[in-house]
Amino acid sequence: MSAAKDEPLRRDIGLVGSAFLSFNGMVGAGIFALPGTLHDRFGPFSPFLFPLFGLLVLIVALPFARVAARHPVSGGPVVYAAAFGSAAAFQAGWIYYIARATALAANTNVLVTYLAALWPALGGGLPRAAIILAVCGLLAWVNIVGVKRAVRLIDALTLLKAGPLLFVALLGLVMAGGAIEAPSGPPPLTDLEAAALLVLYAFVGFENSVTPAGETADARRTIPRALIATVVATAGLYFLVQLAYVATMAPGAGGDAPMVAFGTALLGPAGGLLLMGAAIFSLLGNVSGGLTGTSRTSYAMGRDGLLPAWFGQVSPRFATPANSVAFMGALIAVLALSGSFVWLAVVSTLARMFVYSISIASLARDAEPADAGSAEGEMNRRPSPAGAPAFAGATNWIMMLAAIAVCAWAASQSNWASWRMLLILAAAGTLLYLFARFTVARRQQGASAEDEDA
Repeated sequence: MSAAKDEPLRRDIGLVGSAFLSFNGMVGAGIFALPGTLHDRFGPFSPFLFPLFGLLVLIVALPFARVAARHPVSGGPVVYAAAFGSAAAFQAGWIYYIARATALAANTNVLVTYLAALWPALGGGLPRAAIILAVCGLLAWVNIVGVKRAVRLIDALTLLKAGPLLFVALLGLVMAGGAIEAPSGPPPLTDLEAAALLVLYAFVGFENSVTPAGETADARRTIPRALIATVVATAGLYFLVQLAYVATMAPGAGGDAPMVAFGTALLGPAGGLLLMGAAIFSLLGNVSGGLTGTSRTSYAMGRDGLLPAWFGQVSPRFATPANSVAFMGALIAVLALSGSFVWLAVVSTLARMFVYSISIASLARDAEPADAGSAEGEMNRRPSPAGAPAFAGATNWIMMLAAIAVCAWAASQSNWASWRMLLILAAAGTLLYLFARFTVARRQQGASAEDEDA
């Protein structure tokens, strides 16, 4: 029996919900700060950075979607990397989980900063702590009581953040009329490379829809369609927002909150308030979607014996991985309250490149038969359901190698601090994995000894 049939989860996520999970994984705080930075550095060419880098992201997303279509079970990178053995699966899950948790903690702090701009009393001390605990607690509760409720909340938050962004973008273009300046040409390649991680960061998170695949209806078809369509739509939205910003704002005029300044320039204080509200809903959607998606990573690791079985338990009442959801909600709150995540946050984009690469590389292993007599063979067989199409053909190999090359190029733009943190996380993950394997082996030896005595 396949894991897809074994999982005691309800497939309540549809095409729209899956697309909005990807959208909220990508669109968080970045779009509200990025337009000013890009306008200052690249001027009239800045809007075209989004379709340009969007194409690079598609090179990664297309084979990634193909991987997702082969594995309609929850866990995402944990499941995909199992093709290379349990140690690779643990590292992929561990690094992805830590990178996502720190990014979500960072966005939770940014959320409080935006709220404090509306009501300064919320900016520090007990009120700040209360807001962080309330947000994390409420989002965790919604995710525990049913994935359908969690997706409905994400749907609402998506409309509340995308609607104002699209509205002001179109309004800005209408008001600009024919005053949109055409770029004189592309910037030097060295400048583009310097902006690579900045722009790519606006797209990372598209994988957020794959981790709850076990709760997605017709996951083989739904997730790839939703993922690719969302990357294209997000690139289009970013392009429109940046184009309208360039047509309306002078370089350097945006300050620390360029989109709020943009809304104010178009509609006065009401416009600034509208964009401030959109930023708050965007951050809420990002944290909510991240909690929904990433908590399924630790669930899959518990299910597959890579973490204590407690993480893999499913609520009999709500059919959700309640323990993993509650743990992640608490972890995000602790990190956000302590501020201790900052030194970890530098690894976020680099960690995604690692996870994307190992996930996509698993395409080359899917056609290889698993060793039915080994535990690792059992893990490798889990994400390769019966009837999956064979991995063959030059086109597929070209897609895979091109995607890994893009990830490698993006990773090469990272600074030493990011690489050092990734190596530290990998080393810590190796120690945790070895300790877990040692503990399991000791437990099995003890059980064998008891059987012999009996």
